[in-house]
Amino acid sequence: MNIQFVDLKAQYNMIKKEIDATINNVLSKGIFIMGPEVLSFEQEFSSYIKVDHAIGVASGTDALHLALIACGIKPGDEVITTPFTAPATTEVIKHCGATPKFVDIDAKTYNIDPSKIEKKVSRKTKAIIPVHLYGQSCDMDAIMKIARKYKLKVVEDCAQAVGTEYKGMKVGSLGHVGCFSFFPANNLGAYGDGGMVVTRDEQIAERVRVLRLHGSPEPYRYTVDGFNSRLDALQAAILRVKLRYINEWISHRNEKAIFYDQLLIKLEGISIPYKEEGNRHSYNYYTICVSGNKQWRDKLLIYLKSQGIHAVVFYPNSLHLQEPYSHLKHKKDEFSVSEWYQDRVISLPIYPEITKKQLEQVVDEIRSYIIRQGAKK
Repeated sequence: MNIQFVDLKAQYNMIKKEIDATINNVLSKGIFIMGPEVLSFEQEFSSYIKVDHAIGVASGTDALHLALIACGIKPGDEVITTPFTAPATTEVIKHCGATPKFVDIDAKTYNIDPSKIEKKVSRKTKAIIPVHLYGQSCDMDAIMKIARKYKLKVVEDCAQAVGTEYKGMKVGSLGHVGCFSFFPANNLGAYGDGGMVVTRDEQIAERVRVLRLHGSPEPYRYTVDGFNSRLDALQAAILRVKLRYINEWISHRNEKAIFYDQLLIKLEGISIPYKEEGNRHSYNYYTICVSGNKQWRDKLLIYLKSQGIHAVVFYPNSLHLQEPYSHLKHKKDEFSVSEWYQDRVISLPIYPEITKKQLEQVVDEIRSYIIRQGAKK
């Protein structure tokens, strides 16, 4: 048995003719930096998210970084976010010279807990970065209410949430800025790195456009120190093909998630992902929680790997306990919900092409592990 966490070859084989044709088209034209493919993808993506502006950049990390700069984040500022996320979310805050202010997560969604945000707001606070983790939307109404009260910018980290919806609206369109990653394993993945900044704010959009191109609003005129952060034409062309399938793929992911739910809910000690009613989960990752401790979870991971099943933990070490943030002097158990779940979550294989038989095999092996552990007691 060999069940990949994500099977990118299977996806490629499904759309091989279209992908090969669009790659050959880009190669034949010889335009590899910016150009019509990037512009077309930006227009198509902004239409999909239903915002006025979409600016292609080199990665999801760059999307966050440039968005923060465009929102005016500078040294001495504070940006509120979650410790239960990838380092990109917080390293960009530090690259702006600002300080991340961590807020613990909600026990059901694993996303930032809005009820704990307000008490972290200070005179230095300038923005909030909610992370739509695993494809589940944050409680954006509550977050935007706080942002309006304190005049804070909201920069949505949508790296794992292309196609996720909150009350009928696409994430990325709810805050002041939305930032997307096209990392290959994501719902909408390139064949390399890529990212996108989306916004309704024309000034923010123009700042990002200038920043991504060495601070140049026009050739050889530089207004700020910028970056080399352009989405290249080849990746844009590939993403244009994939964007046409994204709704179908997310529907398939939801079907697989429901099937997982039906099988896993019968297993003792396993909690299936929570899904907020009325929202659309995109299941970038299907993440379960075990009732056992970290050692129990880690042994399950080892067992699944021994059976050819590739499961992953996102994220085993909350950021407030990591070395780059030691100067903030956070203590263990300070963000107890994040720390509890870091020891107990597992993301199982899920992608549009995975079969029900494969899903059954994954669950059968989890069941087998549970039975074996019970027999040892």
